[in-house]
Amino acid sequence: MIKAGIIGGAGHRAGELIRLLINHPDVEIIWVHNPASNGRNVAEVHHGLTGETKLKFTADIDLESVDVAFCCLPKGQSSKLLSTVKMPENLRFIDLSSDFRTAGEGNDFVYGISELNRKPMVRGALHVATPGSVAMAVELALLPLAKNLMLNSPIHITAITGTTDTETAPESVIDFEYRHDNVSLSRAFVHPQLQEITDTLRSLQSSFNAPVNLLSFGGSFPRGTLIAAYMTTPIGLDQIRTLYEQYYDDHNFTFIVDHKVDIKDVTNTNKCLIRLEKIDDRLLITAAIDNLLKGASGNAVHCMNLLFGLHERVGLMLKGSAY
Repeated sequence: MIKAGIIGGAGHRAGELIRLLINHPDVEIIWVHNPASNGRNVAEVHHGLTGETKLKFTADIDLESVDVAFCCLPKGQSSKLLSTVKMPENLRFIDLSSDFRTAGEGNDFVYGISELNRKPMVRGALHVATPGSVAMAVELALLPLAKNLMLNSPIHITAITGTTDTETAPESVIDFEYRHDNVSLSRAFVHPQLQEITDTLRSLQSSFNAPVNLLSFGGSFPRGTLIAAYMTTPIGLDQIRTLYEQYYDDHNFTFIVDHKVDIKDVTNTNKCLIRLEKIDDRLLITAAIDNLLKGASGNAVHCMNLLFGLHERVGLMLKGSAY
């Protein structure tokens, strides 16, 4: 069994990790770190786990006792932690914050998107930084174009994400109450995940220098990220669809579909659904993911499976919510 520890166990991402890992056939959760709730039952914070686990929160981080550590700390706290602790030589460390997503001096973290970096994770990587949820949806929508050097005109993107995209704990309801029956523009053109998006696209298309105009909205629904991206291209839709189908042919969670893409299609799954349309000279790409699963904890478990040589879908055959 793979022994796992979760650092920063109070937030939504940690809650989803616990729900996934207690049902993973090859994983045992050894500890869940949350000093503010030391000794308290995990199910008291992450509701729905009553009867599923008797885990209690701990204030300790014992990296020697586990094979893999998932870090769900807020921005800036993961790098601070790693500057103060000694990482065991063979420990797999999967960070869900934004601290290690972009290349930097001394940063040996693999960017954890299997649709791009599956080989490094399978071939012995120890440290993985998972993408942000908006970045994940945008990158999956654009990676096949980047691979084929087709990102040469301005890209216009609208993204909307559910209330669980914040780093607040499930017990905090203030943000949910404000966003209920409400939609607001959260960021226009400047987004914290833009750098990782451009870095990722340039890793396939080094010449990529087109403007990325991103509008990000906060939705009133609990979970999910939907993006719509468009750009001009002379290439026909049939040819573009073939490129997408070829790119994602051997990937287990990303699918090209003909029907309208909705958040409900992917809620509670680790899937990404992509629809391609051509209107005059504009290519429209719509993509949807669950921000807590494909956009965070589900992807982290996917990365763990790759690091330990497991099948990608183990522990991630999830029941979607159709209604």
